[in-house]
Amino acid sequence: MEVDFAKESEKITANYSRDSGNLIPILQEAQGKFGYLPAEAMRKIARYLKLPESTVFGVSTFYAQFKLTPTGRRKVVVCRGTACHVRGGARILREVERRLGIKPGGTTEDMEYSLETVACIGACALAPTMRVDNETYGQMTTKKVAEVVGVEAKAS
Repeated sequence: MEVDFAKESEKITANYSRDSGNLIPILQEAQGKFGYLPAEAMRKIARYLKLPESTVFGVSTFYAQFKLTPTGRRKVVVCRGTACHVRGGARILREVERRLGIKPGGTTEDMEYSLETVACIGACALAPTMRVDNETYGQMTTKKVAEVVGVEAKAS
């Protein structure tokens, strides 16, 4: 099913005044709808708010929350904070990479998983930690990665 980004963007912007202060909330809603910020949607948003396209693009690339390419249906985040690092976080990340066959910033070919790292998940007492979608998993081991992600390792 093909998404009409222009039409859907118009539906989103209709809920907001043309105040440029609405740019971030509109971008957030558009990303929630599409899973990322398609160029066509950003152009529509720029026109609606009477902003240069470069401003909308600049804001969308400045904030890490915004994605310019499609992401997987499931988001895997591995913590790289100090506590997680000391307790084997790098091993956990390598195992996730091995199982999904992607590096941080990547998405599996089937669009099921995207992998990211963060400076800190905020659960240091449970280190090393990772998150899948909105659920945080602590005291991770390579064996637990297999259980949490549920994906057989990809061939190297």
